[in-house]
Amino acid sequence: MKLTDEEIVRLRDSGIRLDREGRFWHEGGEVLHHGLRAALWRWLDRNPDGRWVLRLDPERFVYLEVDDVPYFVSSLRWQDNQAIGQLSDGSEETLALQTITLRDGQGYLTVKGKFPARLASDAFTTLGQRFIERDGAVWLDLPTPIRLSG
Repeated sequence: MKLTDEEIVRLRDSGIRLDREGRFWHEGGEVLHHGLRAALWRWLDRNPDGRWVLRLDPERFVYLEVDDVPYFVSSLRWQDNQAIGQLSDGSEETLALQTITLRDGQGYLTVKGKFPARLASDAFTTLGQRFIERDGAVWLDLPTPIRLSG
């Protein structure tokens, strides 16, 4: 018996939610098991239609709700003129500063080459130490200044 598209969508609803602070929830309870959280981060992806998924392979995935963005930068440190960010999945990467936008008093950027992320308070404060205002715009004060949009 072949499932209808509606039945497949219903089966793919995982009931998992990723909140604004980078915590996974399932049916009202926070996912606390370290190994399961690590797996959820590894599986996190986005479908071409824009829906967030937990993907094992192209055919096996389930949908999840993402409250804001899937990642946040919990802390940031400067190494020369590069910003190194600690991400919510525990990884660390050099941040793509040219992707930063400001909206509603928050900083957002792209991580892992394709995922939106929000700068947590500590990271935003560290980044803000290099903000300058020029010509009515906010810039990152680097050897090659970056104008922040937003």
